[in-house]
Amino acid sequence: MRQAAKLLIGLTLAGLPLAANAQSPALRPDQVTFRALYQELIETDTSITTGSCTALADKIAVHLRQAGYADDQIVRFAGPGHPKEGGLVLILPGTSKDLKPLLLLGHLDVVVARREDWTRDPYKLVEENGYFYGRGTSDMKAMDAIWIDAMMRFKAQGYHPRRTIKMALTCGEEGGSPFNGAEYLAKNRPDLLAAEFALNEGGGGRADGKGKVLTAAMHVGEKTSISFRVEATNPGGHSSTPVRDNAIYELVDALAKVRDLEFPLQFSPTTRAFFARAGAARDDDLGKAMIALSKDPKDRAAEAIVNRDRSFHSMLRTTCVATLLDGGHAENALPQRAGANVNCRIFPGDTVEGTRAALMAAIGDPKVTVTARDGRGPLAVPPPLDPKVIGPAEKLVTKYYPGVPLVPTMSTGATDGIFLEAIGIPSYGPPGTFSDPDGNGTHGLNERLAARALYTGRELLTELVRAYADAE
Repeated sequence: MRQAAKLLIGLTLAGLPLAANAQSPALRPDQVTFRALYQELIETDTSITTGSCTALADKIAVHLRQAGYADDQIVRFAGPGHPKEGGLVLILPGTSKDLKPLLLLGHLDVVVARREDWTRDPYKLVEENGYFYGRGTSDMKAMDAIWIDAMMRFKAQGYHPRRTIKMALTCGEEGGSPFNGAEYLAKNRPDLLAAEFALNEGGGGRADGKGKVLTAAMHVGEKTSISFRVEATNPGGHSSTPVRDNAIYELVDALAKVRDLEFPLQFSPTTRAFFARAGAARDDDLGKAMIALSKDPKDRAAEAIVNRDRSFHSMLRTTCVATLLDGGHAENALPQRAGANVNCRIFPGDTVEGTRAALMAAIGDPKVTVTARDGRGPLAVPPPLDPKVIGPAEKLVTKYYPGVPLVPTMSTGATDGIFLEAIGIPSYGPPGTFSDPDGNGTHGLNERLAARALYTGRELLTELVRAYADAE
């Protein structure tokens, strides 16, 4: 009872909320504190519609000051006109004047979640059957909590890294607002981000859905996301006298050709290594096909097997897909305009104009225009497969997940790493946590993360940060 009372007092003094439900007796006191921090992050709504990243950044700043960081080591920022989308940068000075800093990047915002759609309240942390449920449990408040916790532990331990360690927590990664904190810092305060390299989301690992971890992942590069406006126009007329020359029909024909457009297979050093190593970790026809394709990209039989997995299919090429439709102006009139948004994820090395040209060629109709819209950011610049980055991660995967291979992977989605790479900071997504084959509800309903993934990821990533910070 006396020890429990001390723990309760410590948590209260730290300003951390206690969990509503009983904690597992297996948790150490430091894990209980960490769980409370994770809970606070989940239960602070940071969605673009009803939440505030600034409010969460305020809470985090309080914890950092209580941990011993000075005001001049905590830099707050927010874009003009976006008071709820603020973030912070924390700096733990290193002892070396020659080594460049290490940057820990995380976004605080989450995808909007509606209570009526979820089984549980999305903004309450619920632990059931070995999983944590709540919006942001996977994307990406687990890593945010790990970064914050590590920086607080380093300060409490009196740790003095050789490299300066920076932590940037931003808002706007999930979209819905013209403001993106990582982009803002890259353009306006690149000095705050300046680093040898950054650790960001996108890595982790993959489990079989039954608790067995199959692969650990190091995120090395990503595609570029850009949308195109595909539009057909027509003089229109009265609907009582229809003609075949119809903007809606022309758009439908064009989109059918976009649907059937298959961009050529490509490999980068990262994706070739992925298919070779991930294939070797499997004992099935898909694994054999992955290995065969990594050796011979012209092996059509192997490609046909690999293409059955839609995530693998996307990793091998540029992809484009229709996502939005609009058309017509009146129920009793022939349409004068019909358009669609086609979202493309461009493989590293391909260009926006080259992708637009491929869409135009596939559509083959001069009456249909294809116009590039503003992209999410600059073209992605893939970082190198640097042994100084990969090596320490491989060692720690062996320690925490014995027998599990570390596989470099290219994201088919998008992260804020593109803004760092545009100013010369390579961005990597380290291993640590893991997800099930269904993606754990990320961006969807009932998002979750395995408790084991959270606690193991915390230890692995904290040790990895120290390994990088103390390396040459």
